[in-house]
Amino acid sequence: MRVSIHLLGRFAVSVDGRPIPAADWRRDRASALVKLLALRAAHRIHREQAMEIFWPDADPEAAGANLRKAIHFARRALGAHDLIEVSNDIVSLAPHAELEIDTESFEAAAKAALRGGDRSAYERAADLYGGRLLPDDLFVEWLDTPRAQSQQRYSDLLRAGGLWQRLIALDPADEQAQCALMQAALDAGNRVEAIRQFNQLRDNLHAELGVGPSAATIALYEKALALSGAATVNPSERIRTSLAWGLVHLQSGEFDKASEIARHTRDLALGADLPREVGEASALLGIASMMRAQWPQLFRTEFIEWVRAKPAFVQHVFDGHLCLSEFCLCSASGHAEVAGLARELLTVAEEAGSNAGRGLACLLLGEAALFSGDLDEAERHLTEAERLLLEADAVAGRVLAIERLAEIALERGQKWRASRLIQRGLTDAERSWLSPHLIMRMQALAVRAAATPKMVAQEILAGDRLLTHGACQPCSMALRTASAIALAEAGELDQVDRRLNDAERIAGMWHGGPWAAALWEARGVQRRAQNHEIRALAAFDEAASRYQELGRPRDQARCLARMGSEG
Repeated sequence: MRVSIHLLGRFAVSVDGRPIPAADWRRDRASALVKLLALRAAHRIHREQAMEIFWPDADPEAAGANLRKAIHFARRALGAHDLIEVSNDIVSLAPHAELEIDTESFEAAAKAALRGGDRSAYERAADLYGGRLLPDDLFVEWLDTPRAQSQQRYSDLLRAGGLWQRLIALDPADEQAQCALMQAALDAGNRVEAIRQFNQLRDNLHAELGVGPSAATIALYEKALALSGAATVNPSERIRTSLAWGLVHLQSGEFDKASEIARHTRDLALGADLPREVGEASALLGIASMMRAQWPQLFRTEFIEWVRAKPAFVQHVFDGHLCLSEFCLCSASGHAEVAGLARELLTVAEEAGSNAGRGLACLLLGEAALFSGDLDEAERHLTEAERLLLEADAVAGRVLAIERLAEIALERGQKWRASRLIQRGLTDAERSWLSPHLIMRMQALAVRAAATPKMVAQEILAGDRLLTHGACQPCSMALRTASAIALAEAGELDQVDRRLNDAERIAGMWHGGPWAAALWEARGVQRRAQNHEIRALAAFDEAASRYQELGRPRDQARCLARMGSEG
């Protein structure tokens, strides 16, 4: 008998050339057992080790019963009883069959290539890497080590073989690979390709605001620009260089210099009619002021200046400040300060006749009302914000308004309405340079709005695919906690702890804001699902207290209601 198992890029099993349909794996633990055995040395494991991996919180009798069920269903899916053998408490995979596993084939070829140093061997070994190990199981903790090992082996292989394009496909923000390709293009006299590589790296690094290329990479870019002389360098190329240097100064803690470059670059972008670059320069300026705890004052000054004097670019300037305004709304001091600022700015915008300014002020007022628990007032402001921002073609702000309207629909139990708003928001988000942030936020709502367990699982999986290297961590918090709560309530506890540990690490940057409260609430749901009721009640109580401190009565009431509904 011949058994073939694919783990890289997908999970697939065939027995004697017959593929086993995905539907035949009727129990997740059956497929998990096969995956575990396929990755173990000699493809065997002691039953108690398997029980500890899959059911660490269960008593031995219950864990043993669960393991027997997993073995039964795995045998049924494989179509042969002896493909899962149990002898002397050792569980083995296909001990008497010819077993072919793609991870082993790749590992053997990679080791041989790295020893030999032949480029063709590197390429042949790289061809055997079918993708990330079991990508649909990203939050299964016992897979962390083998997944990291296989990906590191692949990265080492590509780097040693100079397979830079493949390395960029693995990690688009790998500067060594991008610089190598830029240098190769320059050596070939291909200025255009070198510039294209720089822009690709810049965009990938910029998925998370405040991250940019290194000084060495920028120097290569400037060399590419100089190849054909200053006269042929277009304004957008000069502006990208300037923005990149601004980020270098920002990352070095030189906030005054970063602000100076941001203002100069924004003036250049205005003169060149480059809206996105106007927004990016504004974001750089805003981040530098945030680092010095001066953002609210800067934003007020910027708002008044732009709605009065430069209305044509108002929405693009504000796009650069949206993430920062969201950060301030979710700060430890709560939303009251931002609400007061928004009321003042709404008056300024109305006097100036600026739809973009009025729309942004209404958005902030609507969010503050939502957090304060006044759904009717929030809906009124947010509906007006969406209308005004649509007229101003301010895409990012409009998507945020739609996101908050979807939240209101969920608060009212209208999942059907929330789903329609989410779909509209996702479609619109694609048009914005802030799309990685906006889509992440919308996907969190998609998890909450899913109507059936199957739809919930699909939305969680879609969300997991967004949590890539460079994804905006604050914008991922709602997705992480929503997924953790949904999984805990569904009894999928093995995927919960890792998500909440990641969320806990990120929540530290909010210094007492709502994500710390949300994390306590999610921990409470997890503890209840684990039958630790006393710990669950303590977590819900802590979450309720934190929401109360932030002036979020509906969130507080939800946590108190959880305390009163055991199980």
